[in-house]
Amino acid sequence: MKFVCLGYIDERKAAEVLQDEGRKMFEACMAYDDELRRGGHFIRGEALDAASKAVTLRTNGGKVEATDGPYAETKEMLGGILFLEARDMEHAVALMSKHPGVKMGPFEIRPAHELVNQLIAERDAAVKKQS
Repeated sequence: MKFVCLGYIDERKAAEVLQDEGRKMFEACMAYDDELRRGGHFIRGEALDAASKAVTLRTNGGKVEATDGPYAETKEMLGGILFLEARDMEHAVALMSKHPGVKMGPFEIRPAHELVNQLIAERDAAVKKQS
């Protein structure tokens, strides 16, 4: 099964981490991702830039409006996404519980929606075929 792991971080807390400490945390995260790769569990990952650089789209009165920053006012911002292969949710939780990134903020683990993702893959293939 595929899972999407959303890693959250308190940006103020992260800013307080000394550069050397932050580098060690980053290296620990990358080393664990390598462990997941060797086990065939790591599909891919994406780190996100600061929430202050985000733009949020919403519809207001039938028009799309773009506003600076994240939509939600929260201490913890989405910091990255990791795509994971695991037997089931229990296995996904066991794998991600060992991830050093959990020390910086929570991880939300969601099963990928396999039916919708299959439809998306089919559309991707159809569009590529037309090009």
